[in-house]
Amino acid sequence: MSISEQACSYALLILQDDGIPITAEKIATLVKAANVTVESYWPSLFAKLAEKRNIEDLILNAASGGGGGAAVAVAPSAGGGAAAAAAPPPEEKKEEAKEESDDDMGFSLFD
Repeated sequence: MSISEQACSYALLILQDDGIPITAEKIATLVKAANVTVESYWPSLFAKLAEKRNIEDLILNAASGGGGGAAVAVAPSAGGGAAAAAAPPPEEKKEEAKEESDDDMGFSLFD
């Protein structure tokens, strides 16, 4: 996203937040007040967007789209079925090192 787009986006959000009708002139005024130079067509494009779409809905629905790649389930291989996919993998049992007893060494602490 270019600086021009970001500046116009922020100006649009400021106008929306303050309840001011969004026009190309108001977007250009806010961008100019921020000392950002933008091409002359950006404010009018963002003003047209605001006419056609409800900005508040765009903001509220921004988090609902896209993503989801990390939580995608992989289908089991042939013959597994849904039951195999739901069952947890078998746990590998690690053999614990057995402690040597004092009896094996021929002496005890309390003898």
